[in-house]
Amino acid sequence: MRNNKIVITVAVTGSIGDKSRHPALPVTPKEIADSAMEACSAGASVVHVHVRDPETAEPSMDFELYREVLQRIRNGSDMVINLTTGAGARIVPDDSNPVGLAPETTWSSPEKRTQHVVKLNPELCSLDVGSMNFGPRVFANTLEHVEEMARRVKAAGVKPELEVFDMGHIEIAKSLLKKGLVESPPIFQLCLGIAWGIPANSKNMLIMKESLPPDAIWAGFGVGPTSFPMVAQSALLGGNVRVGFEDNFYLNREIPAKSNAQLVEKTVNILTTLDKEPASPQEAREILHLIQPSL
Repeated sequence: MRNNKIVITVAVTGSIGDKSRHPALPVTPKEIADSAMEACSAGASVVHVHVRDPETAEPSMDFELYREVLQRIRNGSDMVINLTTGAGARIVPDDSNPVGLAPETTWSSPEKRTQHVVKLNPELCSLDVGSMNFGPRVFANTLEHVEEMARRVKAAGVKPELEVFDMGHIEIAKSLLKKGLVESPPIFQLCLGIAWGIPANSKNMLIMKESLPPDAIWAGFGVGPTSFPMVAQSALLGGNVRVGFEDNFYLNREIPAKSNAQLVEKTVNILTTLDKEPASPQEAREILHLIQPSL
């Protein structure tokens, strides 16, 4: 691994908010792909992909939307593509007695949550390994479902990025490794600052990092105003970084970012100050062990 090279992941659009939160939030497949490729030109080497209904801007699990985004990015860049499997984990209760599920619930089977990954065969996919209160709803990932998703993406030859929002999630990820459901070296994403996961601060990132398997490849990020402080902290601790509209809309506490690319540009400036450089997509593949390192 090149010690001064840092993989920048751009998470261009998540599953929260719409254009009322930010007018430049990518919604259509073209907007998502164009935003990813602009961010690549600014220094990002990996794109983390969610999709949205082009008409409503609501989060979607539509296979054709994933396919269009992936094809557009592959046709226009050599970025590493990381498709989410987080969609389909939302539980929102209604107020009946006994309590039922409200219409906003998306909780789905492991097969449904991974079908786009299996069919489209990206190099990476996210794998959320634990459950938590996620803002006003429950983010549900039962162990049986997580293990089945891990089996499916492994059989498809896709490397999972293990998303951990709290300390117990790291232990679940270790159990996947022990059972052979995830191959070494594992890739971890340390997700800090999401309500109600582990708070985003230097001490917590260090604790999480030191709890990872010795051969783990990892990145870290914070949300909102903690985004750029966690970029610096992750880089200083030897990790890779993630930024993007999924996590943060602002360049600082007062100025909204015009684009995902602008968030990446600030990230590159932080890394440069720390005497580090953004990895190219090819270098990212080597760092993440998606290909054998070149001689």
